[in-house]
Amino acid sequence: MSSRPTPTARSVALEAIRRVIDERAYSNLLVPALLGRSGLDERDRAFAAELAYGTLRRRIPLDHAIEARASRPIARMTPGVRNALRLGAYQIAYTSVPAHAAVGETVGLVGQRERGFVNAVLRRLAADPPRPVEGDDDDAVSLRTGLAPWAVRELRVMQGDETEAAATAFAEHGRLCIRANSPRVGVDSLIEALRADGRDPRPSALDPDCILLDGGDPATLPGFREGWFAIQDHASAFVVRVLDPHPGERIADICAAPGGKALHAAALVGASGGVVAADRSQRRVGLIRREARRLGLAPWLVVHDATQPALGGGFDRVLVDAPCSGIGSARRRPELLWRVEAERLTTFAGRQLRLLEAAADLVRPGGRLVYSVCTFPRAETEAVCDALVRLRGDLRPVATAGADGTSERHRLWPHRHGSDGMFVAAFSRSSALVAAG
Repeated sequence: MSSRPTPTARSVALEAIRRVIDERAYSNLLVPALLGRSGLDERDRAFAAELAYGTLRRRIPLDHAIEARASRPIARMTPGVRNALRLGAYQIAYTSVPAHAAVGETVGLVGQRERGFVNAVLRRLAADPPRPVEGDDDDAVSLRTGLAPWAVRELRVMQGDETEAAATAFAEHGRLCIRANSPRVGVDSLIEALRADGRDPRPSALDPDCILLDGGDPATLPGFREGWFAIQDHASAFVVRVLDPHPGERIADICAAPGGKALHAAALVGASGGVVAADRSQRRVGLIRREARRLGLAPWLVVHDATQPALGGGFDRVLVDAPCSGIGSARRRPELLWRVEAERLTTFAGRQLRLLEAAADLVRPGGRLVYSVCTFPRAETEAVCDALVRLRGDLRPVATAGADGTSERHRLWPHRHGSDGMFVAAFSRSSALVAAG
């Protein structure tokens, strides 16, 4: 009876690459799970994570380099061959791994019949490594950064001369950000505890309770079990500051899972207020419940379709953190650099608008509605806001304070703010619905 091969850093990385690319798994969930059950030591786990995330991050330039050296298009290769070639090419082009090791170890991961082809392509790549791509067109920027050409083109409209800096930042690994859970610990005390543990915490400029760290497993940080902090990017915390919950208010987060923003709001309103955290998935509502217990918070949890909310009205503030293309989260999910199709943006935008129209009915007169998405294309941001105002005469944009001054609409960028890419807009509801002209 044959035993299964002992996992190696490269075999675990290849499994992650295969499942993310071919099965559309989420890298931020899959890679930690695979590493956790791999049996690898700490050093090999770190190497496997670098290979998996790095290969996914550089898929576009890797595919370009492979096709230039292969005898057939990458689309005509078997999934096993093309994913192994990507893994091997990443080691050759982007790491300090010796070429002979990158070739030999990668070839050993494929079947006997495929080894000759994989060996030949990787040897050509090792003998003729990719050269820096020149030019400022969308395809050239895409090959240098890994961001899809259509997204580069979209960035160019908003960022101009900063286009490549923005694309590069989306393709970089983001720093770990945690938020002090104010009912249990002050941010200064948390910073002291982190320093005493040998960490290098740095305060965020976007949110006073957020702290940036170079990395590491959050569960190993001091105070994790005690619920001293939540794992939350400061762009997400900024959204809650725009929502601006006050003690005693009633707040609804209608697309709440996995719960970071709703639980942040719950910490701010305190026991005198109330937060409803709702989501369409029972399983994802369970994630909110588990995190709420760790943080010592008690929002009301609801399972519903947010386009037809199972909630009464009269909320002081309502948050719609809408499902979107998610490109703004590419620092933590590198497959979003290339997975999103431009043709799907209108589908996302249509659903976002339906969610906002339904959520507006939940806001009391004089209350606030906040729309946020972790993405940047105009179809999912300004266009949705403009359509909402046309459709809902009882809503008017509200100017709020942000990182770049007071504005009705805020954009956060990784190259400017060191955060996820985020769009946030706030609206106030009047006492009567005015029919759209």
